[in-house]
Amino acid sequence: MSLSKILTDNRSSAPKEEHWIPLSDLMTGLMMMFMLVAVLFMVNVDAEKAKVEESNSKLHDLMRETEQQANQVKGIARLYDEMREHLYMELAREFSSDLPRWKAVLDRDLTIRFQEPEVLFDVGKAVVKPQFARILGDFFPRYIQILASDKYRDGIEEIRIEGHTSSVWNTQTPGDIAYFRNMELSQSRTRSTLEYVLLLPVVADQKHWLTARLTANGLSSSRLRMNTDGTENREASQRVEFRVRTNAEARLRDILEAAAQ
Repeated sequence: MSLSKILTDNRSSAPKEEHWIPLSDLMTGLMMMFMLVAVLFMVNVDAEKAKVEESNSKLHDLMRETEQQANQVKGIARLYDEMREHLYMELAREFSSDLPRWKAVLDRDLTIRFQEPEVLFDVGKAVVKPQFARILGDFFPRYIQILASDKYRDGIEEIRIEGHTSSVWNTQTPGDIAYFRNMELSQSRTRSTLEYVLLLPVVADQKHWLTARLTANGLSSSRLRMNTDGTENREASQRVEFRVRTNAEARLRDILEAAAQ
């Protein structure tokens, strides 16, 4: 091979070497950038995964807390139903033979309704009539003996004495005025009833428990008794009721208030 050809070949190969070195560096840089992007991507994936796991954990805790609250509500409702049923059965056993004689009824909601207006009060008056006083003297001590027994006393929130009237006052009195006057009358009648039963000597040992729970509530004509044809039954609307309210409502309210916090 001639010298001129060797020199020519060396000159032609020199630029190729000069271009190969920068290209190698470029590939190395790209590889490093790719690895950096991959690392950042994996870090971001791990962070998002942690957020999802935290969110799932919070959701799980919320669902568990909600389930616990639901179980509490179910438990209270079940206890309330059992207590109400047992109390109804005891009241029925105690008073079933007396209710017809007193012209009274016992409802499944634990209401005892005295519904003979001529026995209760004189027309337009709030003084307890002697016959109703004798009934109360027989009824109330036995009633409280059941309610204040160890089985029920802690579960009773209120014993309501409710007074109800018809919607009329007299033929000349318009509806609104009749309602207001009947409200005043019903309130006075329930106060008279409360005073009479609370001062019975036989319940003196339960006075502290009773004064914390026994209330008088005059409701005028707001809860009328109706005939089957939809008209007002004026005689049945004039009544006195003893109603029991348990503390189930208060316990449920506490659970709901705690859940809202």
